[in-house]
Formats: sequence, C-alpha cells, structure tokens
Amino acid sequence: MLIDTHAHLDYPDFAEDLDAVIERARTDGVTRILTIGTGIESSRRAVSLAERHTGVFAVVGVHPTNVQDEPADFLPALRELAQHPKVAAIGETGIDYHHLPSEAFSSSPAIAALQADVPEDAQSAVADGAYKAAQADAFRAQLDLAAELGLNVVIHQREAWDDTIDLLRPYTGRLRGVFHCFGNLPEQAAAVAEMGHLVSFTGIVTFKNAALVRETASHVADDGYMVETDCPYLAPAPHRGKRCEPAYTRLVAEKVAALRGISLEEVAAATTRTAEGFFRLA
Repeated sequence: MLIDTHAHLDYPDFAEDLDAVIERARTDGVTRILTIGTGIESSRRAVSLAERHTGVFAVVGVHPTNVQDEPADFLPALRELAQHPKVAAIGETGIDYHHLPSEAFSSSPAIAALQADVPEDAQSAVADGAYKAAQADAFRAQLDLAAELGLNVVIHQREAWDDTIDLLRPYTGRLRGVFHCFGNLPEQAAAVAEMGHLVSFTGIVTFKNAALVRETASHVADDGYMVETDCPYLAPAPHRGKRCEPAYTRLVAEKVAALRGISLEEVAAATTRTAEGFFRLA
C-alpha cells in the first residue's frame, strides 16, 4: 500500500480521464492521493475532488509563484477551505526564486521602454525585492494559519534555501513541514530532520543525472521521508517526458527501495506510516 503525497489532480491534464487515472493508481497499490492546491481556486478544486473520491485528500494553499496573482486578502478564503474534514494540510507554500522579475527587465523591450527613465539595476532591485517580500508574507501567513488550525505544511522551496529555513525556524515545535520534491544535499535533509520536518522524493530519483537526489534518498532516516509524483510533472523512467500520474508512485518507491537496499514492501510500510502521521489520515 502506497500513498502519493503530492499530486495535482485538479490540473487540466487529468480533465478527460481522472477516474481511470485513480483506478490505475489503485491497481498499482496507490490507495490514497494527496491533491495539492496552488491557489485559492485550485484549492477549491482540490477539496471538490476529495469530496468525490474516497481515497483522495486535499491540501490547500497558495504556491509562492502564484502569490501576486491572488487577492491580497486571500487568507479568510484559505482558512474556510482548510477547515473541511478532508483537508489534510496547508500548501503548497514556500519560497521560489527560480524566475525573478529582473529576468523580465533584461529580456523585455516593452518593459524597458516603459521604465526608460529608471536605471535597469534599480528596476530589477525594486521588482525582485517586492516579489520576495510578497512570497515571504504569504508563506508566513500560511504557516500561522497551519499553526492555528493544528495542520502541517507542504513546502515548496526552489533556489531559496536560506530564506525558507529562516522563515520556517520560528515555527519549530508548532508544526511540521515536508519539503516536497526534495533535491538538496544529504546534510540539508539532516538539517530539516533536526527541525522536526520531512523530505519527499519524486520520479527524479530515477533520472540518470540525479546522483545528488539518489544519495540523499539513500541516507535519510527511515521515518524522515515520503514518496510522491508531483504529477502531471516529473514522470519517472521509463515514462520520462510523458504525463506523470499517481500510479507511478510505485516506480518512485521501487527506486528508493533499490537505493536503500531494502524491499518495496518495507518502503511502502515506512512511507505510509509516515504519511498517515503527517497528514493525519485515518
């Protein structure tokens, strides 16, 4: 029995065959799926899916790269969604600096023309600062909400390790987080564990160029990790480049088992136990 702890079933990729997707997952031993919101409307769709499917649970939140697309007062709507009985956590939330606004300034003649009187470096600094501040405020607000409601948090971190850890540290002991799609060093996974948090591995562990992820998956504690697909993204080998789906959780778990020198059944038992505790699943 496996749990896909991070899927995006509300995405258009699954609009035509969702029932079949869920049935394929069950056939491959994936009995429960956490479908993750990336904004208020996405979170509403996640809750609706959880209502309609017994083995599906929702996680509700605002993704860091979507923060500036949401109303400034999104928190009351998120609080209401989070109190639904099939909501298992807050997220995904966090910090992402992979594409900063300064890239648009350097690549867009239209933006440059509109702000011709302002030095480009000043434009970039102001835009990047506002972008980072908005993400930090939204992350902190969602951490506060999770602590208030007694929920844990699904964390998205990309190229923003230090800021993410700094914002999360004051919540140590008040909530737990899982760093989904973990791709950092074993030492960083250990630091996460010391703070009481978890990591989660995707199909990236099957990629030939993912030695770092495989090393981390080999060394993390038995009760320190979960498995996920992040579908429709990151399909594991041999499906790389195609649509990912929850059934492929099994392929992720098989690879993790091989890396750790244990059986698939042992990985399934350990990750299921961890996920049930973290998401408070019955």
